[in-house]
Amino acid sequence: MTKTAPPGSSGRPAGGPVVVRTPAELRRALADAGRVGLVPTMGALHGGHRTLMRLAREQADTVVVSIFVNPLQFGPNEDLDRYPRDLPGDTALCGEEDVDVVFAPEVATMYPLPQMVTVDAGAMGERLEGASRPGHFTGVLTVVSKLFNLVRPDFAVFGAKDAQQIALVRRLVADLNLPVEIVGAPTLRDPDGLASSSRNVFLDTAQRTSALALSRALRTGAEAAPAGAEAVREAARAVLDEAAEATPPVELDYLALVDPATFADAPADHRGEAVLAVAARVGTTRLIDNVSVTLAERDPR
Repeated sequence: MTKTAPPGSSGRPAGGPVVVRTPAELRRALADAGRVGLVPTMGALHGGHRTLMRLAREQADTVVVSIFVNPLQFGPNEDLDRYPRDLPGDTALCGEEDVDVVFAPEVATMYPLPQMVTVDAGAMGERLEGASRPGHFTGVLTVVSKLFNLVRPDFAVFGAKDAQQIALVRRLVADLNLPVEIVGAPTLRDPDGLASSSRNVFLDTAQRTSALALSRALRTGAEAAPAGAEAVREAARAVLDEAAEATPPVELDYLALVDPATFADAPADHRGEAVLAVAARVGTTRLIDNVSVTLAERDPR
């Protein structure tokens, strides 16, 4: 990518990343980009996003961060209008992480007409998050497809906190033969164990304390893995049952141990890799988290 930067600098312009708002501007910015890594985001960037950018920076000549609050993945009673937006702050953070291009389109740019053709997420998209948020993954896969077509990245980085999302994006790429490598980044956690999320800013002190039950339940469940799938579920649920009586309470949406390939419930005799996933509401804030669990063959003795 052709840039003007002072000798000894990181290679990006002194003013930070190039911010583009339209496909035409994006094409010009990527005219000589080399290997391109894309980090798709909805903004309100935090430490978890930094890890994605750093992973992209290690592998790319040009790092693109997209910032777009996608209305297609929000239901009618969800927090689209409330979702935090801070493009100047996000751009500054991208500059700190040596991002080259920030693509921040308007809604009218991404959806110039009412979206008639969408990407169906299939049966996997109707489970867990898809059951709680009908149409959510159709919106996710549709906007991801648009971003892949606009940016033409060699690879894209997604966080493991949204385990069902990254599994569906991998399936999107495989099923539609898209020339994009999907790179997963581990979930970043705050020092208290809460998974980093843009929605964490909505939690007050007491709500945050209650919300720690999510990660605690996942740890407790994972520790029960040697005893099998049902033990994992029971151990995690015991923590969440107690949290439901806390002040403020944790209102459970779902707790599930699933096959990572399909996100269908793992049967009692499941062996190998599984995902223990949880979604809950604390106050008005909905949070998700998950952890990988390995269920080994039991010793027959």
